Order: sequence, then C-alpha cells, then structure tokens
Amino acid sequence: MQLIIQNKKKPILAITMFLSIFLLSYALTSCKVSYGFREKVSSIPDTIRTVRIMTIENRAPYVNPQLTPNLTDRLRNKITNQTKLTLTNSENAQWVISGEIRDYSVSTTGVTSANGQQQSSINRLTITVHITINKQDKVVEYDVSRSFDFSATQSLQAAEASLLDEMVRNLTDEIFNQLFSNW
Repeated sequence: MQLIIQNKKKPILAITMFLSIFLLSYALTSCKVSYGFREKVSSIPDTIRTVRIMTIENRAPYVNPQLTPNLTDRLRNKITNQTKLTLTNSENAQWVISGEIRDYSVSTTGVTSANGQQQSSINRLTITVHITINKQDKVVEYDVSRSFDFSATQSLQAAEASLLDEMVRNLTDEIFNQLFSNW
C-alpha cells in the first residue's frame, strides 16, 4: 500500500515541475522589456544624436568636493555607454543636461539607550540633486534624492570616504533612469 502512494506522488511532482518551468520560460520570453548592461536606451527619438552634459554644481550648504566631479563624470560615461547619444561641448547640442546638488545633509535615524542616556546609533546622509534637461522643444526638471546610512560612531568625513562610490553610483543610476525611462 505504501509503495503505491509513493508512485502516485512522482507523476504529480513531475507535472508540477514541468508546468512551473514552462510558465517561467513563457513569462521570460514573452516579456516586452529586456535588460542588459550594453543595451541602448530606446526612449530617445531617432532624430536626437548629441547631448551636452554640464558640470553638476554643488549648491548645498555643505560641499563634498569629490562628489561633483565624480557624479558628472559617471553620468557622462553612463549616457555615452548606454545610449546612442554623442557627447559634445557644442552650444548646438540637441539636448543639454545640467544639474545642481541642492541638499547634502546628515540626520539621526537610529537611537539607542545606554546607561539611561539616549544616543545616536545610525546617521543618514541625504543628497538631493536637481536635474534640468533642455530638449529642443521643452525643458524638463526633476529632483533625485537618495539617502545613505552610516554608523554614528563614524565621522562624516570617514563616512563620505567609504560611501562615495555607492553615492555616485546610486545617484547616477537614479538620474539616468529619470532621464531615459518612460515608466
């Protein structure tokens, strides 16, 4: 009797696995959005070929001197590597992208209690970048804001040093997605 029950479970398991694999394969092949590291962004009209990316200025009350050049360079590289646009310094560029860092501030997000006294345990660095894109027929503006947590035992300078690459990467990705996605 026990042998018969085990044999009935195997076909059900096989059918379930087959259906799962079939449905997953169908979902992946029928999806109209594809992702890739080298894929060109398709939301740019075919008539647009040149872009000028101005230096992202730092207008925040506190200035991290490494953020502006790193963010600008990474945005330029991402746009030239992942779009069909050609970077130019010409005044006649079809699109002009500019930006400014408007907020660079630290706040406390985590508090612990030790010996009856409350103290900060986690700090949060928040960066807000305002982006303007001048297209031939219109101007589009938006803000991108990202937060980065670090230990309250760490100085701001030490946190900036350890978080710089992550800050630049995340802000660049967010700016790029806002510029070129139609979501």
